[in-house]
Amino acid sequence: PQLAITDENCALHTTEFCAATQTPAAHKAMAKGAAAMTALIIILVLIVAIVAWGFSAYNGFVKQRNTIQESWRQIDVELNRRYDLIPNLVETVRGYAAHERNTLEQITALRNQARALAGQNSGQPSEQRAAVESELTQAVHNLLVSVEAYPDLKSNTNFLELQRELSDTEDRIAAARRFYNANVRDYNTRIESVPSNIIAGFAKFEKATYFEVNDPAVRQAPGVNFGEISQRPAGSTGPQQLPTNTQQPPVQPPAATPQISTDPFAQENQNKGPFQG
Repeated sequence: PQLAITDENCALHTTEFCAATQTPAAHKAMAKGAAAMTALIIILVLIVAIVAWGFSAYNGFVKQRNTIQESWRQIDVELNRRYDLIPNLVETVRGYAAHERNTLEQITALRNQARALAGQNSGQPSEQRAAVESELTQAVHNLLVSVEAYPDLKSNTNFLELQRELSDTEDRIAAARRFYNANVRDYNTRIESVPSNIIAGFAKFEKATYFEVNDPAVRQAPGVNFGEISQRPAGSTGPQQLPTNTQQPPVQPPAATPQISTDPFAQENQNKGPFQG
């Protein structure tokens, strides 16, 4: 083995050893050894960096997955709150609006179906459940619109309280759904992106399911009818005038009036007949 050329080594060994270690071949071998050591250090640093990035990417996936699960629990809480409110709403409306029996039966059936799907897959979201919840949202909305034709029901204190609670619950569901879908979008984007998809495939991270409203009737914005104002032409500021018939009736010629002459002789001649002298 080669020893480093130092004053201590030369002092401990013979002069021939020191002379042999100072040859060009010895210097070349030592340079190769230093280059190999540098390359080894660089490789080790790269390996450590890759391993550290892998752990960081894995922990990032775990954090995002937990965030998605937490945001879904918020939606699930509000959905269960709606499940509890719907039976009370149905019973209240049934006493005043018997003609809405079909709508009430549809809401009850959708509510039971949604609750049954909530018990499957450990309460996790699915496309089938999202579709049923969308139909249930639309059915409840249609019921609240149809009760406008029943003044007695609209003045019922219990119904007004249920309507307010349902409206607040729907608002919270919509806000929680937006937050959940935003987290799902970021998570799925990382799973499909390079190079994070390598860690996702190795650790078997799967894409999450969106919870969206797919019914076009629910997505459609409510129409607002402003009556006469919506029919005004652009730039009109006053009320719209009805078209009037500008055709004037024909003017009748004035009736002829007898002319009275101031000449006494002319008046006398007019009193005489054609054969009078």
